[in-house]
Amino acid sequence: MVEQHNSPANIENFFTPSQICTIVRISRRQLQYWDMTGLINPTYKTDGGHGRYTFQDLIALKATKKLIDAGVSVQKIRKNIGKLKWILPKVKRPLEELTLVATGDVILVFYEETVFEAISGQEWILDIADVYRDVKKWQRKTRTIKKYRRIKARRLPQKSGSKLRTGQ
Repeated sequence: MVEQHNSPANIENFFTPSQICTIVRISRRQLQYWDMTGLINPTYKTDGGHGRYTFQDLIALKATKKLIDAGVSVQKIRKNIGKLKWILPKVKRPLEELTLVATGDVILVFYEETVFEAISGQEWILDIADVYRDVKKWQRKTRTIKKYRRIKARRLPQKSGSKLRTGQ
């Protein structure tokens, strides 16, 4: 759960639930459910008990919506957030502070030049971008070597009288 602030620095910096629903493209009922279950709570509540959301809350809501659209259940998101707070105690609001990617029902976390699965904490060791860079480096090296070989072959003097024989 997110700590509630007692008084906002500037009420104009907050979003109402209606504004949030429009921006994130979720129903009012979804927003209420996420708040009620502690998935994402508004940072501020008015004296009348109405939630007000910060830009950071908006980021967390958008991230949640993206994960749901990718096929991850609300329960799985909640479980992942709890686990991430345990694995990374310095990260207070994982949906806002981390880069998350859903692959099926698995959530991958990009954190400090590493990628790991949110629930198990298991590191993903194969970075496709690194493999791609290795292939490009190899291709450049191969082109350079071929170019050098062509230049060297042209400079070699041909012996007169020696001919290549083909198999007869």
